[in-house]
Amino acid sequence: MEHKRKRKAETIFQRWFLDNRFSIVLLNILLFFLIIWVFNKVSFVLNPAWVFFSAILPPLLLAVIQYYVMNPVVDWCEKKFKIPRVATILVLFLLILVALIWIINILVPIVQNQINALIKNWPHIWNDAVNVTQNALQDPRLHEVKGSLQHMIDNTQKTLFKSGQSTFAATIGNISSAVSVITMIVMTLLTAPFILFFMLKDGHQLRPYITKFVPEDWQASFSQLLYDINRALASYIRGQITVAFWVGVMFVIGYTVIGLPYGLALAILAAFMNLIPYFGTPLALIPVLVIAIMTSVPMLIKVLVVFVIEQGIESRLLSPLVMGNKMEMHPVTTILLLIGASSVWGLWGVIFGIPIYAVLKIIVSRVYNYYRRESDVFKETEAASSTTGDADQVKTNNTK
Repeated sequence: MEHKRKRKAETIFQRWFLDNRFSIVLLNILLFFLIIWVFNKVSFVLNPAWVFFSAILPPLLLAVIQYYVMNPVVDWCEKKFKIPRVATILVLFLLILVALIWIINILVPIVQNQINALIKNWPHIWNDAVNVTQNALQDPRLHEVKGSLQHMIDNTQKTLFKSGQSTFAATIGNISSAVSVITMIVMTLLTAPFILFFMLKDGHQLRPYITKFVPEDWQASFSQLLYDINRALASYIRGQITVAFWVGVMFVIGYTVIGLPYGLALAILAAFMNLIPYFGTPLALIPVLVIAIMTSVPMLIKVLVVFVIEQGIESRLLSPLVMGNKMEMHPVTTILLLIGASSVWGLWGVIFGIPIYAVLKIIVSRVYNYYRRESDVFKETEAASSTTGDADQVKTNNTK
């Protein structure tokens, strides 16, 4: 009797806990949050590690981005022409140095002059835009809209003024922080080329080297995981940089042709903003529209024509050709991810939210597939489905 009671208890425990998919999911979630709670309690132990990681992250990140851009050229020269990797790397470094010298001596002074002129004239441009809007609202038919729009303009001016004051006060009150930021930038620019050189030289050996530290039975799966992560990051970084570059080129040509004031600076802004999917180019268009309105109505029409042409080339030719659907992300998922990441981490979340999501997606999907392959829960479910299918097939044959 006692043996039957124990066996029944074991059966209930196995059915509701060990072999129950819902209970296993809840236990895994509980363990996940328990681990987070433990790490939070011992954060004082992890703070030095975080400080160390924060110090090496900027040069490492810059080197990784450059690695994904330059590595295909190094690999192609090595495979196609049997050129040693070191020779190709040195030539690329030399070309980058020449390009930087040209940018510093030719491009930077032009852009700097345009930016300085734009900053100097922006208050007048904004006031003119406000006056034009208010004059347009003098029409009696727009009397109901005038109050709400005037309230919005006043709030915008107050917000900009307060933001300017707080930024200036924060800048004055945090001289030491500014010095530390400048130091970090200098150290990043000095150390990133050395990291990049060795990544380009020995980067192809990194995956086999890391795989050696994994148990032998898992090495093949772990190596494939690293390959998938590397391919996803490479596709995203190369695609975003390539598309942003050509977007900047198209806007430079378009703004130059129509004679838009501050066109070069605004085109470079559009190129950088294009790194933000979906929202970047429309946000960069706002100052362009304000300047175009203040210049003339024909200029506004020309700017809109340039924008439509650029969007058509980018969406129908450039992005499908360069990016394709390599990230395998639905547009709604991308938009929601950008909104959430920007709320939590600000600009850094917008820039790095998608590649981090892609890496986590690959890891989670592989862990889930491994669990599905090894767990008895899914084996029993598949066996039951197979049995049901065989029974249905028998009934069908008997009916026939």
